[in-house]
Amino acid sequence: MSLHDEATGLSLAVEQGVAIVTYDQPQSPVNTLNSRVGPVFERLFARIEQDPTIRGAVMVSGKVDSWIAGADIEELARVTRAVDGEALSLGGHVLLDRLAAMRKPVVAAIPGAALGGGLEVALPCRYRIATDHPKTVLALPEVQLGLIPGAGGTQRLPRTVGLQAALDMILTGKTIRAKKAWQIGLVHELVHPAILRDIAVRRVLELASGRAPAHKPRTRSVVTRLLEENALGRGLVFRKARETVLKKTRGRYPAPLAALEVMQRGYREGFEAGLREEARQFGVLAISPECRQLAHLFFATTALKKDRGVPEGVAVVPRTVKKIGVLGAGFMGAGITSVAVQAGTLVRLKDAGADRLAAGWRAVRDVLRERLKKKQLTRLQMDDTMSLVGTTTDYRGFANVDLVIEAVFEDLAVKHQVLSEVYAVAPQAIFASNTSTIPIRDIAAASPRRDLVVGMHFFSPVHKMPLLEVIVTPETSADTTATVVQYGRQLGKTVIVVQDGAGFYVNRILAPYLNEAGRLLDDGARIEAVDEALVQFGFPVGPITLLDEVGLDIAGKSGPIMAAAFGDRMLPSETLRRVVESGRLGRKAKHGFYRYDAAGKRDGVDASVYALTPAGTSRVDIPQIDMQQRCVLPMLNEAVRCLQDGIIRSARDGDIGAVFGIGFPPFQGGPFRYLDTLGLTTVVQQLDALNARFPGRFAPAELLREMAATGRRFHP
Repeated sequence: MSLHDEATGLSLAVEQGVAIVTYDQPQSPVNTLNSRVGPVFERLFARIEQDPTIRGAVMVSGKVDSWIAGADIEELARVTRAVDGEALSLGGHVLLDRLAAMRKPVVAAIPGAALGGGLEVALPCRYRIATDHPKTVLALPEVQLGLIPGAGGTQRLPRTVGLQAALDMILTGKTIRAKKAWQIGLVHELVHPAILRDIAVRRVLELASGRAPAHKPRTRSVVTRLLEENALGRGLVFRKARETVLKKTRGRYPAPLAALEVMQRGYREGFEAGLREEARQFGVLAISPECRQLAHLFFATTALKKDRGVPEGVAVVPRTVKKIGVLGAGFMGAGITSVAVQAGTLVRLKDAGADRLAAGWRAVRDVLRERLKKKQLTRLQMDDTMSLVGTTTDYRGFANVDLVIEAVFEDLAVKHQVLSEVYAVAPQAIFASNTSTIPIRDIAAASPRRDLVVGMHFFSPVHKMPLLEVIVTPETSADTTATVVQYGRQLGKTVIVVQDGAGFYVNRILAPYLNEAGRLLDDGARIEAVDEALVQFGFPVGPITLLDEVGLDIAGKSGPIMAAAFGDRMLPSETLRRVVESGRLGRKAKHGFYRYDAAGKRDGVDASVYALTPAGTSRVDIPQIDMQQRCVLPMLNEAVRCLQDGIIRSARDGDIGAVFGIGFPPFQGGPFRYLDTLGLTTVVQQLDALNARFPGRFAPAELLREMAATGRRFHP
């Protein structure tokens, strides 16, 4: 007997008296949950219960390396009323309550990613088996979309793995790997992918015969049990969790707080009460501004994954990049090497001195050691990955590289020299510069193959920052662009393509933001007050802290370049100029706007820096809203100029670049989404008012004024 629903891709076949329920969503690389699959699941569950020849069921996926990747985000995005979002959640409850109540055993056979609603489907199953494959990860990532688990996850997960482990997953949205899932009791058993289905069938038959499969029960410490098994202890856990959430989010993200309330309700009033509150809160969050903006970012990044970086209709033949050369073993060169080898790329790392090469090799190893410590890879995998790094003081091994990435000193003559040296030994290689300040066309001027020259602007630290700016000139070929974009994704980066120009996109919009923060210090604002104002706005760190982190010497070098390109509106502040001239370098030299101890830990504001400011040591109180507007509005304005000048291809790319490159608040959706939220007319009025006070720095971009006058938006 077999059943197959073509619309959803759900099917049922019987083997050895076991129903094999397979989900293979048509025309989709992964399985997602939507309102269409619920009724089909119901029919399959009913057939399993009613057929006396069926002893139990296995739920499997028809996808490779993936089980169920969560709910259909597009369906959620169409929800416009809280009651409709609540109804979606309640529908999920009915379905999974039905699964949990099945008299015959159901085993979840998980071959890869089980995310969000996918994990929530696994939780009510009698037994859960996962593969020990590296791609097997489990998570409830809904908070990253401004939501909470809506199909019972807030109630079933803590009852499965314990309160503290569940809070760690639900409040952060973090993924856990298969071994960790087994250790905390989220899955009962780990098996090799090749035997997953056979073992799952065997476990169904054992359970149906009343024989409980042997598995290691979850063990919890005495302290954990004391905290979680009584109301007083749980109250302490919830209180600490709330404090941590508020410290991290400053209340800007409502979803984690809602998750805490829902989970507490379930412990206080019972499972059913917790489910009712979960559905209600899910509906409220589904139409919240934060959810809308985070969903926008999700759709934008998803669309970027399919973007080749060239106009539609342009035929391209991207190369397969198997081996690269990296010039410069410093902080950035070692960082680029570390992500390249983790993507399986052979790397020739070159520097002039053996000592610098040794330091770069150690830096790569340290990145991998961090992953080893977190049990994200094994010692054998670490050794195999490190074997992909070869170091050299000359160009041996470069003849057959597909791509060369230079991360040498920020000097045009030095870059011209290494470009000429590369083309002498690898004339067909793509040459990519990691420069953050020098126009790519100036670097390409020394190349006999300007069509092969491109920018690959990584952000620091490379192994943590998700963005890659690919910078193209009018002479960069479409094949080169497509190759570099494709390879950037292979490295795990979110890639945007921008046109060549001073500062490219991300650093160009960052410059007026940092400059205005410096001018606030010129005017007498306190360092910590400026930082606090912008952290309250939603940035992960304040602008003065960012200057210290980036390095004041780097900021001092880029400032004049930006001013030369864009005139007085990009002039650095007097304070920054004087601080740079004083020799302060920031955190790396433990001497900047803040003090640092011997270990580099920040130790408060260095008040002696005020003597370098035009306002002197006396400080004044500037309203927080004024500081926020003075820093953020010129950033928004410059983003519009970048779109106007063709530096970025779309508002979408501008939003992604700002959020992933400089930490623009995700809950605001990016500069262009935020402009739409504020209203373009309002923004023009605010810029005009500031420009009247500070002539020349805040004049609205022509495109912004034009769109405000005609009532247009950057996003539909």
